[in-house]
Amino acid sequence: MTFALGFTLLDGIVIVVYLAAVAVFGIWSAGTQKNTTDYFLGGRDMPWWAILFSVVATETSTLTFISIPAVAYGGNLTFLQLTFGYIIGRVIVAIWFLPAYVKGELTTAYQYLEQRFGPGMRKAASSTFIITRLLADGVRLFATAIPLAIIFRFAGLFPEWGDASVYLLAISIISGVTLIYTFLGGIKAVIWMDVVQMVVYIGGALFALFLMMGKITVGMPEILATLNTDDKLMIFNWGTDLTWSAFFADPYVFWVAIFGGAIFSIASHGTDQLIVQRLLAVGNLRSSQKALIWSGIVASLQFGLFLVIGLMLYIFYGGASVDDLSLRTTDEIFAMFIVDHMPMGVAGLIVASLFAAAMSSLSSSLNALASSTTYDIIKPIYGAGWDDAKDLWISRMVTIGWGVLLTGSAFLFTWLQLSGENQPAIVELGLGIASYTYGGLLGIFLLGRLFDKPDKSDAMIGFFSGLISLLFLVEGALQQFLPGDGLTIAWPLYTFVGAVIVIAVANASYYVKRMIKK
Repeated sequence: MTFALGFTLLDGIVIVVYLAAVAVFGIWSAGTQKNTTDYFLGGRDMPWWAILFSVVATETSTLTFISIPAVAYGGNLTFLQLTFGYIIGRVIVAIWFLPAYVKGELTTAYQYLEQRFGPGMRKAASSTFIITRLLADGVRLFATAIPLAIIFRFAGLFPEWGDASVYLLAISIISGVTLIYTFLGGIKAVIWMDVVQMVVYIGGALFALFLMMGKITVGMPEILATLNTDDKLMIFNWGTDLTWSAFFADPYVFWVAIFGGAIFSIASHGTDQLIVQRLLAVGNLRSSQKALIWSGIVASLQFGLFLVIGLMLYIFYGGASVDDLSLRTTDEIFAMFIVDHMPMGVAGLIVASLFAAAMSSLSSSLNALASSTTYDIIKPIYGAGWDDAKDLWISRMVTIGWGVLLTGSAFLFTWLQLSGENQPAIVELGLGIASYTYGGLLGIFLLGRLFDKPDKSDAMIGFFSGLISLLFLVEGALQQFLPGDGLTIAWPLYTFVGAVIVIAVANASYYVKRMIKK
């Protein structure tokens, strides 16, 4: 039995068996959790190389596989500039942030803020992280559903359903399977599944690339000539022909990308519980630093691989538009190639590995959200007398709750992405959301490390001033209600601007209060 576009019954069976195996292996690899240290930190004895792969898979697996080829298909290679900044940022975090985290034996990144500014600041920062993850991971989960939705649609399984209904079904399937092993296995299950799935999906991507190259009828000189003629090979964009306003509004101008990418990485890997949780699971500083720095190099190479896939898709499909390919968004192009052209059984394996890799990213978010909610918000208020068993039970219940909320967030972004025209690539949407709130988080961490005088009230004023100010700098939002042209900046700069505002306002608050007292 063969479905449309070459997707066979064997491929469907492979997907079902593979997802079941992932759930079983994830639970088995985790062993038994006796307390929240086991559940959220893996007993602090995970090997550094496993953390390296887990960090890379967690931050890039879904969006990289789906959306980065679309970025190159519709543009060029300038996205790579951001990854160079990512490496610089991780080196700074390894040298400056990690020693304080490891030395303090912290369970979340936000405990440091409690030590410096009190419990209120810890709760505010943790709540900001939670909101960011809820939105950004809703985008991730929506991106994960793209290939499964394509399979349903192209295989004719639900011919009477609209696009939105197919996406919602796909999201529900992925969320349900993910919750099983995250609920039972904790962070160990998440990390070991990250390791396995990264190897599988990178192997699948390489196989797809070589298969695609074999199907392209022209030689490499002709390929390079076409790509060069269409400006697809450009890596560095110096922005010399842009006005100042256009310069700072373009995320792929070299200096904006390098600087913004570094600041973004400092925030995401130094203040985001999603990543910090993994680095704390290693147990010693040197291993954490190795895992973090090497993750930047590996992530950059991975971005390069998927950008090249996007260029080859451009050659393979002759630069056809989304409408010509009968797709809703460019994010569906690579998934369509997998379903359409991979050999029988292999297509199912690659799509299944993509699902599982995406599930591991989702499970990472669930575990990080549950740990931050439990440690930073619930336990400080209610958990003074809880024993290990009660801690673990509460943590698992919180995990289920976040599974439901993340699914709802993905439903929201499904509606937003499918209801309008000229929507951004999913990876740009997800990174833009994260960049927005990272500014406040990075600013408050830097305030605590660099400035001794501002107190907790100054920190609160600065923190929320930074978050609110960015509403006026992000295109859309409040700008539509403001007179004149709004000041729009590129999303890689959101983090920097937000951090500067937090630090400046907090220090200004301190000096104003000092003057009033005099």
